[in-house]
Amino acid sequence: MSRYRVLLFDLDGTLTDSAPGIVNCARYALAEMGLPEPEDLMCFVGPPLYVSFPKFCGLDEAQTKEAIRLYRERYATIGLFENGVYPGIPEMLMRLKNSGKRLFAATSKPEKFARQIMDRYGLSQFFEFIGGAALDGSRDDKNDVIDYVLETAGITDRSQVIMIGDREQDVLGAEKCGIPCMGVLWGYGSREELSASSLLAETPSEAADILLGKE
Repeated sequence: MSRYRVLLFDLDGTLTDSAPGIVNCARYALAEMGLPEPEDLMCFVGPPLYVSFPKFCGLDEAQTKEAIRLYRERYATIGLFENGVYPGIPEMLMRLKNSGKRLFAATSKPEKFARQIMDRYGLSQFFEFIGGAALDGSRDDKNDVIDYVLETAGITDRSQVIMIGDREQDVLGAEKCGIPCMGVLWGYGSREELSASSLLAETPSEAADILLGKE
């Protein structure tokens, strides 16, 4: 049996394929501001928006705030549902929950949107708590979200906690919080990007096997 009892799941690229909504909203924000798009809009999938707009589009602080406002304007009504659950995810979550694992969501997506998405696609039923970023930008970094989720859940012993995600932000955030990370290869991150993960899984079924100690 795996020693990990508390499982923290990323959302975008781990539970759902959210790239269409993210890309379309980034394109909308830049178009509204009359700004050019970066060569690859997939750069917006994963990092917080306050990082992506300056890093990939060269926006200053004021422009970044406006771009985020415009992005969320479209995302709140359209973009969040340009989304879909990866095959095998409900089955994986059911296996883990039925085995007695404690499941939590820890996403850099604003918590309000994360809850709406997980409700819409029937995923909320598997989780004790869905934690995400704050809309005011005060809790965007993955390590801040992880700390917030664990504190909210009253979990002080981190020896049985693991983060499960598809991007480098998940690995680095987990490391800062003193917990391991399982990298999942069905999402947006490459094997190379996730090379520092403690564990790697190719499919949701394999992830469940590993987390249940059946690897």
